Amino acid sequence: MITLGVERSAVAAKFNPDPLYESAVSYSTMIPRSNGGLDPANIYYPVLSGVDLGQHSLPIALFLQGALVDKSDYSNFANTVARYGFVVVVPNHTRTTINQLGIPITGLLAEQQQVNDVLSYIKTEKSQASSPIANSLDPNTLVLLGHSFGGAVGIAAIQGNCFPVLCTENFNRPQELKGGAFYGTNFLIGQGGGGVPVIDNDDIPMALLQGDRDGVATPANAELTYIAIEDAPKALISIPGANHYGITNNDNLIREPVRPTLEQDVAIETIARWSALFLRGTVLNDQDALDYVFKTGDALDENVNVESVAKPIPEYTSVFSLLGGLGVIGASSVLKNKDKLVKNR
Repeated sequence: MITLGVERSAVAAKFNPDPLYESAVSYSTMIPRSNGGLDPANIYYPVLSGVDLGQHSLPIALFLQGALVDKSDYSNFANTVARYGFVVVVPNHTRTTINQLGIPITGLLAEQQQVNDVLSYIKTEKSQASSPIANSLDPNTLVLLGHSFGGAVGIAAIQGNCFPVLCTENFNRPQELKGGAFYGTNFLIGQGGGGVPVIDNDDIPMALLQGDRDGVATPANAELTYIAIEDAPKALISIPGANHYGITNNDNLIREPVRPTLEQDVAIETIARWSALFLRGTVLNDQDALDYVFKTGDALDENVNVESVAKPIPEYTSVFSLLGGLGVIGASSVLKNKDKLVKNR
């Protein structure tokens, strides 16, 4: 146990969880829809130095907006995630759907088809010499981000089936889709009655991030959704003091009945950092990010509580065996709780 503690402290001391790039910028574009029409979108990407140009392949991160929330409300979150080495695409997608009461609703509503539409568009950007991201794109790696209704769309897309309300056409999950991290969401959103079905994520990493003051999508439903995710790696990252709109530039006094106790800019940074590091660790094989999310970060960050299951990491196997077969999550939880008790004394 002492040896493990020393190893963990050394890893934590060496890793800086701050963004990889100092700044990010954005531009506006129009994304063609497979069923006709165009979606206005903002695309955020990190500012690369002359040395960096041509040496980095930045994965695509599609952000699926919450119901009736404009893309501009996510600019601070998207800018921060981009600085971790992602090209973040935030579209406005307008359509009509039928809610659970049978009432038609028209407005900003994400749907599964956006996954393939955005991927197709980004691949054309790769071939456009005039595009500011053409030389730094990795069109073969796509991850999903989302808020509320958009997060439910992302969960559905990862499963590869066309779910009613969340999908309006046939849907085939592209092989480029490698992971997802969603805030203020659960898989009861947009669905009918009954409990959360088993989420067959087909080994695709998934993280749920959840404010404990969310009065719209409750923490209890996020927990049920997390349990239903079939395959690891997966994580449920709770942000104490954040409400349903902790991810947006400003709180929503009309649609959220519960006020946050965590400052908005702190909530946004926390949600963006944990989303980006989860995806870097599980999808991009960033070992330091993986260790932070599944081992050290919970004890170091007072603004989160983490529940997670990770696949065993070879270099830690012998250490975990000394803990009586607790496994990755067991060892992490024991040390996490000990560290937090020490920090709070």
